[in-house]
Amino acid sequence: MSEPDTRKSGLRGVLQRQAVDTRPLAIPAYKRLLIGQGTSFIGSMLTQVAVPVQVYAISHSSLYVGLVGLAGLVPIVVFGLYGGAIADAVDRRTLYFWSSIGTWAVTLALLAQTLLGLANVGIILGLVVVQSAFFAIASSSRGAIIPRIVEPDLVPAANTLNFTVGNVGQVVGPLIAGVLVALPHGFTYAYGIDGTLFTAALYSALRLPSLPPDGKAARLGLRSVVEGLQFIATRPVLIMSFGVDIAAMVLAMQRALFPAVADSRFDGNVGPLYAAIAIGSVIAGLSSGWIGRVRRQGRALTFAVLGWGTAVAVSGLAHQLWLVVLLLAVAGAADLVSSVYRQTLLQTYAPDQMRGRMQGVFIAVVAGGPRLGDVRAGATEAVTGSTTISWVGGGIACVVVVAIAGRLVRPFWRYDTADPHPVDEAEPVLVE
Repeated sequence: MSEPDTRKSGLRGVLQRQAVDTRPLAIPAYKRLLIGQGTSFIGSMLTQVAVPVQVYAISHSSLYVGLVGLAGLVPIVVFGLYGGAIADAVDRRTLYFWSSIGTWAVTLALLAQTLLGLANVGIILGLVVVQSAFFAIASSSRGAIIPRIVEPDLVPAANTLNFTVGNVGQVVGPLIAGVLVALPHGFTYAYGIDGTLFTAALYSALRLPSLPPDGKAARLGLRSVVEGLQFIATRPVLIMSFGVDIAAMVLAMQRALFPAVADSRFDGNVGPLYAAIAIGSVIAGLSSGWIGRVRRQGRALTFAVLGWGTAVAVSGLAHQLWLVVLLLAVAGAADLVSSVYRQTLLQTYAPDQMRGRMQGVFIAVVAGGPRLGDVRAGATEAVTGSTTISWVGGGIACVVVVAIAGRLVRPFWRYDTADPHPVDEAEPVLVE
């Protein structure tokens, strides 16, 4: 009897080690932040699907759908960088709350323009610009809050939970949105539900403890932004963590093609396409116990992005909806792994007085990259007349670029969490 019990215990132990690490949930402030973020994210995904679909319904152009991404790019870069500097100089809870209020107000404005039946792409793009600015500031402050309320050894687990809960929203939200936008007045429902659910994020922000600056950060201003960029520029590990993400998102993000592909191949069934990547990310997140035990995070990040690009490229060749969703889910699993390592590396590599600015750059890259990818995908399709060329070619380009760069940048390839600075930062970046 003892032998089977031992095997069972061993299997249980393996499963426990591989399951998502939930220890950060024992921290009340973090738990409230996670619940508020997760609830509001479902609503925000309704808007993120409704906006491009509404633009496509008005214009019938993938290029205009790509311009939705471009409209959000500049404010995300500008306000992400400056918002990160603000987060290093003021109380992060206060900044997070008021920037969230701004995001919520724009959602209500999107609802209003739909109720009024304006059908004006320019107005929608203008609202996207404003909302992206508030989103960038809120995200920069929220990312800098995590290492203040969570112990350092739990930061990878906290980030994994964040991304997993967010990806649950990316599954549920698009599936609901896919149903809603097909209904009469569907855009009204999508924006209205988003506005209602966003109140959870406002509540969680109010319940955070005060998080004043530590007094070591530079005075707020353009100089502090420049100092943050200089900090990154002298550290190849940080440069590459951003570089591989830019390659992944700009070259291999195909969201701008989803409405056109759904219209031409899948009878307008767009919801599963928007949800597919997140489905894979959720599955990966639930089996992510191993992520925090990996020391060679630079290599792990490189391999994860290679997996992302490969899966995206192959998915562009599929013409069955279930197969496209499956392959995009594989890409999503790889993206979850890379996202956790990028975020954790930034939060643990930089000192606290730099974390806001690091998160600002992170948001500019992570949120701006997919929007630039939308422009690239839409423009390539417009020039070539082929969604397949735009979709598959982008995935292949991502694999080629990351495979070369990931191996050539020596400090990034050798990065070890047990010895985070194995190579003098002043040494040449390339492998000998």
